Amino acid sequence: MKLPRAVTVLVDFTQALRAHGFPLAHEQVVMFLGAVRLLGPKSIESIRHAAHATLAPPADRHAEFEALFHAFFFEVAAVASAAKSLPEEDAAVKDKGEQRREPPEIEGANRSGKAATAQEILGIRQFDAGPDDQAVGRLEKEGPGALPRRLGFRKIPDKKGDALDLRRSMRRVVEHDGDVIRLMRGKRKSLQRPIVLLIDISGSMKAHTADYLRYAHALTQMADKVESFAFGTRLTRITRALKHRDPARALESAAAIVDDWDGGTRIGPALSAFMADPRYASLLRGAVVLVLSDGLERGDPKPMREAVARIRRRAWYLAWLTPLAADPRFRPETRALKDILKFLDQLGNGGSLSSLVDHTLRIGSPS
Repeated sequence: MKLPRAVTVLVDFTQALRAHGFPLAHEQVVMFLGAVRLLGPKSIESIRHAAHATLAPPADRHAEFEALFHAFFFEVAAVASAAKSLPEEDAAVKDKGEQRREPPEIEGANRSGKAATAQEILGIRQFDAGPDDQAVGRLEKEGPGALPRRLGFRKIPDKKGDALDLRRSMRRVVEHDGDVIRLMRGKRKSLQRPIVLLIDISGSMKAHTADYLRYAHALTQMADKVESFAFGTRLTRITRALKHRDPARALESAAAIVDDWDGGTRIGPALSAFMADPRYASLLRGAVVLVLSDGLERGDPKPMREAVARIRRRAWYLAWLTPLAADPRFRPETRALKDILKFLDQLGNGGSLSSLVDHTLRIGSPS
């Protein structure tokens, strides 16, 4: 069905935002169209207000959002150029028809956690899948019995069950023309809690990214339900890529999906974008959430604090695993990390694959 021209223009604007790295859910686009219809619109300002209210641009990207808005609706070339994340000569171009290229190096940036930056670098990485070490083997062997569990809502037949299964009992009554042969008993099934991984792939985490992806792949293969996301200057879902059984193929697929390897750090906006998408936020209900990041947010700590607080309200368990905690002398120093401590179940060691597995196996017993 062909959309009216006015609606097509608004939809094209949301596609332009997506093309510039703004994460928009389908529900947000529908809400945007509904808000414009509700407001009239009487003027271009009505569309602007509707866009800000429903598309929810991150606080640190308001200027970029405004530039794109002006560029799209007023066709001002000068403003359009300001909406780009990087100058043309510095921007890495990723195209399906081109060969892979290494991400550009920025002198003096992202050599350590102290060099965390918000600058965006677009590129790809190649990973060596590496051998199956003892840590991965231990996770595969002990994980199924150690991961936290919950009771499902549906009952399964069990002669020694702790409750009557009325649904199956009534079905047997109907099958036997109203005669009560035997009441069925049942119990609630024990299910593994879902796991959500939020993996920092910014430049300050470059030394740990490969181990984090190997861990995510091993966990995806072993656990019942794992959702994985990578974030640096933008948010990318990599769950499907990690479902490949072959580690090399899984890491290669993840490397091809993510655009912002080894770039800047925008933890708060990335987590805010995760919570702004209803599909992603719904994954947190009763879940084990592990954030693998150094937590070195160099911008305003408020978005990070608010996003972590919202995650805490939905999740069953929330841990922040940082490689900085591998040092026994580590103490949170940044304002952002200090602000989120009260929301965490644990601030733990994310310095190696072995430490990640150790933490996973200690998360908790069945609820």
